[in-house]
Amino acid sequence: MRFRGLLGALALGAIVVAPSAAFAQAAQTDDATLDSKIEARIKANATLKHDDIDVSVEHGVATLTGKVPSEAHKTQAGTLAKITGVTRVDNKLDIDTTVGQKLDKAVAKTEHAAGTAGSETKNAAVKTKDATVKAAEKTKDGAVYVGEKTKEGAVKTANEVTDAWIITKLNADFVNEDSLKGSSINVDSDHFVVTLKGTVTSEAGKARAGQIAKTTKGVKSVHNTLVVAPKQ
Repeated sequence: MRFRGLLGALALGAIVVAPSAAFAQAAQTDDATLDSKIEARIKANATLKHDDIDVSVEHGVATLTGKVPSEAHKTQAGTLAKITGVTRVDNKLDIDTTVGQKLDKAVAKTEHAAGTAGSETKNAAVKTKDATVKAAEKTKDGAVYVGEKTKEGAVKTANEVTDAWIITKLNADFVNEDSLKGSSINVDSDHFVVTLKGTVTSEAGKARAGQIAKTTKGVKSVHNTLVVAPKQ
C-alpha cells in the first residue's frame, strides 16, 4: 500500500509540475517575440533607426536602454515599445546631445565619401573619354599615314614601267585606233624593246602603229615588222 501511495504522489507531482514548465516556456517565447517586434519597429522608424537603443522584454515588461540625442527620441521610442502583450515600458534611455552631433558628422562623412567617389568616377569617365579620343586621333593619323603610303605606292607602281605594262598599254591603244581597224597585230616587249608582228590594212596603219609604240612611256625602240594585207 505504501508503494502504491508513493507512485500516486509522484504522478500527482508530475501533473502539477508539467503545466508550470509549459507556462514558463510559453512566457519566455512571448517575451522573445515581443522583443523582436519592438526592435523591428524602432529600426523601421526613420527618426530612431540610427539611435543606440537596446530592447529587453521580461515577463511582459519592456526595458529600453542606451543613448538618444533628444527627449523627443526617447518619448517616441517609448511609444513604439507599447505593443500588445507588453504590460509596462521602463524607458531608461539616456539623453546625450553629442549623439546627434556624432550622427550628423557620420552622415556628412558618408555623403562626402559618396561625393568624392562620384567625382572620382566622373574624372575616370573623363580620362577614359580623353584616352578614347586620343586613341581615335592616333588611329586616324595612322589611317592617314597608311593612306599616304598607299597613294605613294600606287604612284610608284605606275611609274615603274614593265614589259608587261607596255604590251597591255599598246594592245589597248591599238584597239581604240581607227586606222588599225581590221588589223591583226601581235605585240612583244623585251627589256623595253617592242616588236610588232602581224598585218595591217594600209601603210598608214603600219606607220601609225609604229608611232604609237615609239611614243609609249618606257619604250626604248620599236621593231615594226607589220605587213600590209587585206582586212581580216
